[in-house]
Amino acid sequence: MADDEDPKEYRWETGYEKTWEAIKEDDDGLVEGSIAEIIQKAKRKRQAMKKGFSKLGMMRHLYVILDCSEAMSVPDLKPTRLLCTLKLLEIFIEEFFDQNPISQLGVIAMKAKRAEKITELGGSCRKHIKAVGNLNKLNLTGEPSLQNGLELALKTLKMVPSHASREILVVMGSLTTCDPTDIHITIDALKSEGIRCSVVSLSAEIRVCKFLCTETGGVYGAVLDDSHFKDQLLQHIDPPQAGNQQEFSMIKMGFPHGKTEEGKDPPLTMCMCHIDSTDEPSKLTSGGYHCPQCYSKYCELPVECTACGLTLASAPHLARSYHHLFPVPHYQELPFQQQATNCYGCQKLFGETTDKTIYQCATCRQFFCIDCDIFVHETMHSCVGCTTIPASVQALHARKPVPPPHSMSLL
Repeated sequence: MADDEDPKEYRWETGYEKTWEAIKEDDDGLVEGSIAEIIQKAKRKRQAMKKGFSKLGMMRHLYVILDCSEAMSVPDLKPTRLLCTLKLLEIFIEEFFDQNPISQLGVIAMKAKRAEKITELGGSCRKHIKAVGNLNKLNLTGEPSLQNGLELALKTLKMVPSHASREILVVMGSLTTCDPTDIHITIDALKSEGIRCSVVSLSAEIRVCKFLCTETGGVYGAVLDDSHFKDQLLQHIDPPQAGNQQEFSMIKMGFPHGKTEEGKDPPLTMCMCHIDSTDEPSKLTSGGYHCPQCYSKYCELPVECTACGLTLASAPHLARSYHHLFPVPHYQELPFQQQATNCYGCQKLFGETTDKTIYQCATCRQFFCIDCDIFVHETMHSCVGCTTIPASVQALHARKPVPPPHSMSLL
């Protein structure tokens, strides 16, 4: 049935953005420029949806449940679904710990109607990337069991303290799931525990997965190609809004300083993070980070002390998590009318043919290109103009008094 407002469109068409109409060939007959512009606009739209001064789950405990069934051998994502997923997961894990340094992550694989824990919850980026890289040797057989994967993650996440954010991200390639009992019981248990579940489907929309995300407050997405798959994964990098069941309390943390034993021949000791490790050989070293509570030694931060349970981190780790609470304000989009000659960030000269739209910061009044706009909001998390131009000059441009200096303390 045609829509009343536009008789040429069907009702189901109104829910989709017609990006194909924006694709145009350039002078050389190529369409890469139009596709890149669409991707850039999608990134700016996602950045504009961020809200500052809101309560976020900064200490995240995330389990990635990966489908390793026979459906992951389909070559619609090159070379196969599994190899494409593993490559993107390595990028996701590295970016996850870069943006969430005080969080933990674990990996679960589903195949042959069973679920297997590949890595436990931990904060070691290298350990998870190495484990994910070894999954390409798996024999893809049988069907996945979504319920078994969720139950395995639930057993660990229900023991996590209530002040932490508990999440599950499912990468589903199969259209079916072989479960031992009613999966709705598991979904109700996840909902009652306040565990947020999100699903990225590599085939099509699956009703039970969509119901799982709706009930637990997660995000559901079905990929179109490998670039869209990467975009769907990376949207889970930013911490989610804090749930109603998440407690807000003071968290005891330790901030050890890296030090080396003094003396001509300093004694060699073993760190606690490799003493029982089977993946990496243990090494005797003279330096490391010592827990301020029990004096256990660790070779890297952040980590949770295995002896006393104290979370060990450094000041830069908290600083990198802090920017999520106060994101850079969205730049104003303006048409290019010779009001600026070059980008303040990269110093690129603006042109009428190449830069039809420029972007201006409302505080420092400086102009930026779209590449610098995305780089500032996704990577730097601080405006180049606001950090380099004095506050008195900014106030003069904005024609408002200079705000008094303020101080901030992290407890």
